[in-house]
Amino acid sequence: MGSVDVTITRAGAGVSATTLEAASPRLPGTLTRIALIGNPNSGKSSLFNQLTGLNQKVGNFPGVTVDRKTGVAQITPLLRAEIIDLPGTYSLYPKSLDERVITDLLYDRTSAQYPDFVVVTADASNLRRNLLLFSQLADLGLPAVLALNMMDTAEQHGIKIDVAALQQEVGVPVIPMNARKGIGVAALKIVMGQQLAAPTVRFYEPSEELLPMIRQIRYYFNLHNDYLALHYAHQYQRINFLTADEQAYIGELVQQYGFEPTAQQAQETIDRYARINELLLNVVEVTRTEEAEPYSNRIDRVLTHKVWGYLIFFGVLFLMFQAVFAWASYPMELIDEGVAWINQLVQTNFEGPLISLLTEGVLAGLGGVLIFIPQIALLFAFIAVLEETGYMARVTFMMDRIMRKFGLNGKSVVPLISGVACAVPAIMSARTIENWKDRIITIFVTPLMSCSARIPVYTVLIGLVVPDVPVLGIFNLRGIALMGLYLLGFFAAILSALAMKFLLKTRERSYFIMEFPVYRWPRWKNVGITIVEKVKTFVFQAGKVIVAISVILWVLASYGPGDQLAQAEEQARAVATQQQLSAEETENAVASAKLESSYAGTIGHLLEPGIRPLGFDWKIGISLITSFAAREVFVGTISTIYSVGQDADTRTIQQKLATARDSQGQPFFTPVRALSLLVFYVFAMQCMSTLAVTYRETKGWKWPILQAVYMTGLAYGASLLVYQLGS
Repeated sequence: MGSVDVTITRAGAGVSATTLEAASPRLPGTLTRIALIGNPNSGKSSLFNQLTGLNQKVGNFPGVTVDRKTGVAQITPLLRAEIIDLPGTYSLYPKSLDERVITDLLYDRTSAQYPDFVVVTADASNLRRNLLLFSQLADLGLPAVLALNMMDTAEQHGIKIDVAALQQEVGVPVIPMNARKGIGVAALKIVMGQQLAAPTVRFYEPSEELLPMIRQIRYYFNLHNDYLALHYAHQYQRINFLTADEQAYIGELVQQYGFEPTAQQAQETIDRYARINELLLNVVEVTRTEEAEPYSNRIDRVLTHKVWGYLIFFGVLFLMFQAVFAWASYPMELIDEGVAWINQLVQTNFEGPLISLLTEGVLAGLGGVLIFIPQIALLFAFIAVLEETGYMARVTFMMDRIMRKFGLNGKSVVPLISGVACAVPAIMSARTIENWKDRIITIFVTPLMSCSARIPVYTVLIGLVVPDVPVLGIFNLRGIALMGLYLLGFFAAILSALAMKFLLKTRERSYFIMEFPVYRWPRWKNVGITIVEKVKTFVFQAGKVIVAISVILWVLASYGPGDQLAQAEEQARAVATQQQLSAEETENAVASAKLESSYAGTIGHLLEPGIRPLGFDWKIGISLITSFAAREVFVGTISTIYSVGQDADTRTIQQKLATARDSQGQPFFTPVRALSLLVFYVFAMQCMSTLAVTYRETKGWKWPILQAVYMTGLAYGASLLVYQLGS
């Protein structure tokens, strides 16, 4: 292991690596795998963003559905590294499913995912607590770097850390940092580019009476140290890569030696803190004692107040939905008109079946993707700012008071709020809920929260029937309508949870523990990275589905069985001649007749009897089916359906739907019909991916099937009620 001498030019203001000696640099051209690990709110995500920038992707850890965020960082001109952002944890004794992926990754040295070394982020203003996790990682023998983050906060609290002494005490390189501002990242990269060895200091030694059991486990599994063998004894039942026989072997040893995991863990924690306290006496000096109450406490008294807190949160939501409509309207119009202009340009200069496929299928579907980029970007910008400032954690704590009355754990608020963005990662995040009943209820009701994929549906339909007029001079009626739909989904979720509270029986007790991060001004670079990442996901993942389905729909809508299209055209022209219609009216009548006789029309007519009581026709029926792949596909489907056969159809999506007519020649999308469709989409199951992730999280088809049946029934019943009463 090399030694690093770091000069602090000013705590939290800058660092410079003056000398660095290491065994040997890493070989150029190799891809180093580095894991970032640390306590929640220790700045791990900020460091990840600084290292990787936009070179990020989100997937799943092998074998589980917990989010795995990875990125590529250029460490030196010749060395690139894969950075794995692990879930935040306080120790290596996991309490939730997402924390278990950490132990699965770090316990198996034979795994292809095993990191070359770890970077442990620690909050310099709360070093005692953060060093507990570091001490466990050090005793596992993992090569490590200690990133001493938030040095500016430590300075503000009058905490002075002797970095050189701390480095000597912990036996690994220590880099003082301010990850949010990028201070210290260059020094960290210098260390990351070296060939690091395992820590030279041990923080805890198992007692003599445990050694016989530990050594048997160690030699049986060919482990490299005693402390890892001790963790096998603690957690063998939850280590996924162990076979049933291997788990049984450890279980027999645990019984044979009378091993008590809970008591042993408690004693280990006491011993570790004793060692950490002794260490901190030599490296930390508090230069002043704060007498004034921290400003964050004063702010919290307002933001988490039992009355004002909810009003402020309601105001924040109100502002967010107003912005999604008002601020995004101009760029959305530009995108919509731009797609229409390209469509017109292509149709004017070219013709033929492939041109029809391009304009009526590909471009129509693409327009249904691109137009919603401004709204998606604004939504995630608001969410990112709320998380960056620390306000989202306060919302979670505040909403816990309400959630418990409806049978939900305080931790259920995180999936529910995340569900506003996307139900898939939101359901995955329910893994942090230890109580089985609370977790199942949370998974079951989370899809009722309106996700960002529903914004395109809401936007188009609200824009059709809700006037674009101000309310009280500063608010927009369409923004109010949008917020009403989100609140409708929220109330449906908590009322459904209340019903399940009495249907599911369990004796487990739940609890809610959350640490408040300090209030900080958002780092706009991190906000920008979040926006770009989410928009990119929407365009390339949802976009692929939308465009693919749009092309398929064009084929289904442009061709039909036998000679039905020819017959339909002949009949439509005969009727047009009899009624003496103009050339334009004749062509529109022909296009409508051919569409109704196509494969798409045939499928739609099969569905129509079941959905007619809701006010829907066969065209909407096709859209309901295709949008099960992804809710936003509805817009692409509608756009394609109303484009097929229309020569030089350069109208925007809004214009196409506004000019749609029923069989009596009246506007089809009346307020009551649009409201019926909106209510249906508020309650209906979001997409196939939601059902798939529910299946994986609950390990069976029981809950996904119940979820789909319940939400479809609720959507149908509510839509039926709205249309029948409104008509």
